[in-house]
Amino acid sequence: MQDKKLFYLSALLITISILLSYSLTTFTVLYFNYSHFHFFIRQLISGIISIAIIWLLATRLPLKYVNRFGIGLFIISFLLMIAMVVMPSSLVTAIGGAKRWIKLPGFSIAPVEFFKVGFVYFLAWSFTRKFQHSHHETLLKELVSTFPYLVLFFIAVLSIAVFQNDIGQVMVLGLTFSFMLLFAGRSLKLFFIFIGAAVALFVIFVSISENRIARIKMWWASAQKLILSYLPSSLAQELKVDDVQESYQLIQSLNAIHHGGFIGQGLGNGQFKLGFLSDVHTDFVLAGMTEELGFIATLAISFIYILLIHRIFKIANRTRDMTTYLFSSGMASLIGFSFLINSFGISSLIPIKGLAVPLLSYGGSALIATSIGIGLVLLLSKKSADGNGL
Repeated sequence: MQDKKLFYLSALLITISILLSYSLTTFTVLYFNYSHFHFFIRQLISGIISIAIIWLLATRLPLKYVNRFGIGLFIISFLLMIAMVVMPSSLVTAIGGAKRWIKLPGFSIAPVEFFKVGFVYFLAWSFTRKFQHSHHETLLKELVSTFPYLVLFFIAVLSIAVFQNDIGQVMVLGLTFSFMLLFAGRSLKLFFIFIGAAVALFVIFVSISENRIARIKMWWASAQKLILSYLPSSLAQELKVDDVQESYQLIQSLNAIHHGGFIGQGLGNGQFKLGFLSDVHTDFVLAGMTEELGFIATLAISFIYILLIHRIFKIANRTRDMTTYLFSSGMASLIGFSFLINSFGISSLIPIKGLAVPLLSYGGSALIATSIGIGLVLLLSKKSADGNGL
């Protein structure tokens, strides 16, 4: 294994997620009459599998099979996402009309989590073949050469945003896609065009859904006091909204963070997980952890993520292989954007997007998919220029 520190950082976050899956699920297990160890055991199994996957991919999978594995992951997960649209309810779990999980005996899988990793690998592999020797192209030629990727991305966006009702995943994929184009040597003009298109697409998908518009308004009702305090009074008065109810989830998230203070209430002693803040072990795991372990723990977790992303970027920067460089940079972006969007959402800096925190939130699909991505990064790091580790 070329980078043991990356492996240890990943294993540490997975271990913390297992502990939090027990500590933060007190109300949920009582409400659904589960065993006290229901979520703990499931996350423990997923965690062990995830750590094993990282290790096996990094040390046992021959490099000659990495393309088959990565492209296979992309194709299979993409087909599953498309197939979910027509699958019967007996095979697909639907919540609010959104089909996100495929039911299997004893567990469910979310194909979008595996698609994200497969998509990043496909882009890294394809960009290497298409862009490695193309330099100083006009903007029009760049747009033409990237058009097939836009079509593929648009199909994925339709599946995720419309049929799965998951704008958060689209944001992460869109940002990662745009940055990977930049890493592949495309121009800044193209990069900003794509970022602008992603913003426009986000606005369109929000505007066609009354529920999303309502969520934006509720977020603004909660966040406007802080934001408007920095604006001129005349402009602040125009933007102020008085007749919209604040987001209950966001209020409880902020209260949980405030209640935790600097050192927290102690592991297992959180109050807002007791029916006040739902999804506290998944989308709001950072808020629940902050209440129990304090701001100092959240700061420590953030530092671990910075170290983990730094290790991945270090692999990218020290390799001569273009696919390794692009895939590692893409995985670092995928993890980083997911963490930032989640942390900004639960602290009201941006609207809540319902994204899992990579390697930390409860959920086997997200945990295993991210571990596959990290395992592939470690496998590809064997192609590093010096071959002596990092």
